[in-house]
Amino acid sequence: MTSDDLLRHHGDVDAAPGLVDFAVNVRGGRPPAWLRDRLASALDRVGAYPSAADDLRAREAVAGRHGCEPDEVLILNGSAEGFSLLPNLRSRKAAVVHPSFTEPEVALRAGGIPVHRVLLDQADGFVLHPERVPADADLVVIGNPTNPTSVLHPGERIRELARGRTVLVDEAFMDAIPGEPETLAGADGILVFRSLTKMWALPGLRAGYAVGPPDLLTRLAHNRPQWPVGTLVLEAVVACCEAPALAESEVAALDAQAHREALRAELAEFVIGDPRAPFLLLEIPDGERVRLALRERGIAVRRGDTFPGLGKDHLRVAVRSPRECLPLVAALRELEVRP
Repeated sequence: MTSDDLLRHHGDVDAAPGLVDFAVNVRGGRPPAWLRDRLASALDRVGAYPSAADDLRAREAVAGRHGCEPDEVLILNGSAEGFSLLPNLRSRKAAVVHPSFTEPEVALRAGGIPVHRVLLDQADGFVLHPERVPADADLVVIGNPTNPTSVLHPGERIRELARGRTVLVDEAFMDAIPGEPETLAGADGILVFRSLTKMWALPGLRAGYAVGPPDLLTRLAHNRPQWPVGTLVLEAVVACCEAPALAESEVAALDAQAHREALRAELAEFVIGDPRAPFLLLEIPDGERVRLALRERGIAVRRGDTFPGLGKDHLRVAVRSPRECLPLVAALRELEVRP
């Protein structure tokens, strides 16, 4: 693989059909029945173009969820579309905090934006050090909680980065943390991307949104095509921002927290740092051999060496229920893996 190929590698490549999937961080495998019903009912409207009123309805739903105004919301075809639009901000120099999801860096480099990598240290738990960000970087990108390290950075620490520059926080997994304690969605001057993919099992629909200053969103959306977001995406955004969905996601986040701690206890000798998201970063000696051996046993885990700052001994595993995790734990014991 070239370095570009490594950056474009994602967990869905590791999770081939027929494997027990610990590589992809999607809850439940398919949307809940009530959400499937909402999407099915919206099919009757796909014979008409999405209207400005449809878009406003979705933006109002997001604004109500995050306590902001509708003009501070941009509906996206998943966070991935938002990342692809980042070059529109015309940054002179972007700083991307790593290890983290690689698509923002890919998009910025493809758009001709110089990128500086800010590498956090495993030895101190991948703690954010704002002073490491170059003073001349006018755009900073950070994940919170961060994929793949599962670190939750304090919101106030991230705010320190925003003095005189744009800060983008990828909060794709924030709704998987009970109470969303460090969210900056709706905070003054901060650009936040949210995804519905993980919590609501919608990777095939590509639904998400950005929250941030209106002028920044206008620049981000420059030259998007007409009708950039479809009817089903708009309906999914509305449905997932309503009170019953928020209550369900809070329960799911509490479940994920309990399941994470159960799996963390089973794999304690390999777990890095203080994980807070619904996945664990592991460091296992001869990790590539272990990953391939697990695959031969029908189990997919996410390779870690495609993330800047990590290597072949790093593996990311999605959190599942204790019952679902039994095959993974048993296989690692069969392989006699030792720290």
